[in-house]
Amino acid sequence: MRRTISGFSNPTVKVLRSLRDKKHRRREQRFLAEGLRLLTDAREAGRLPEILVMATGREDHPLLAALEADVIAAGGDVIETGEDILAKITGKENPQAVAGVFAEFDTGLGALDRTAAPIWLVAQALRDPGNLGTMLRTGDAVGAGGLILIDDCADPFSVEAVRASMGAVFTQAIAQARWEDFIGWLRQGPGQLVAASLRDARDYRTAPYAAPCFLMVGNESRGLPAEYEDACDLRVTMPMLGRADSLNAAVAGAVLAYEALAHLRG
Repeated sequence: MRRTISGFSNPTVKVLRSLRDKKHRRREQRFLAEGLRLLTDAREAGRLPEILVMATGREDHPLLAALEADVIAAGGDVIETGEDILAKITGKENPQAVAGVFAEFDTGLGALDRTAAPIWLVAQALRDPGNLGTMLRTGDAVGAGGLILIDDCADPFSVEAVRASMGAVFTQAIAQARWEDFIGWLRQGPGQLVAASLRDARDYRTAPYAAPCFLMVGNESRGLPAEYEDACDLRVTMPMLGRADSLNAAVAGAVLAYEALAHLRG
């Protein structure tokens, strides 16, 4: 269905604006993504928005026309509205000309196929949505199966995390679990758990990685709890040649992922 909205007080606008807040995303089980490139990535990954919001006066583009046609064919809604209202929905003063509302994905561990990829990324208590999005983007780059979020992490469906993922939120599996549930699930099948650590760790370049390899980084400021490190099959460290004693969590995950990939590919 296609319609036009011209008023800020429209109930649909209020609902779409509320998706910038985590509690409302959970209530609606939907999230926002903005920009034609991001929405095209979603379409190519087989995910269409339930609602497509487009600015009036936008420039025509064949990718946008294809996206609109697919959304309508799938029974979704297409809304045209002014840039000022689109700015209210997205929370950006200069919004892109298109945004989409997607149903949240199944983030249970049971939805994962651990044999689908040689590498998986795991983050514990990751608080920065930019780091989370970057880890999704890294996972896509190295062909990882997905990102498993342990304990209280940033919301992977926040506007900031979705934007930072550069479309990888649609290509990577995402799971959320408490530590005890994750470690129980992991030990039910094959899987090597590798921690980025400073304690009794091997050099990351000579470590014996094995697929499926689950590479885990900890909280940005605290790192991993000692008991989590103790439960790992392997602890690895990266040399720090300057004054800093550690890397950013997302950067550490990327360095480890590429090193593990090189080892696993022989």
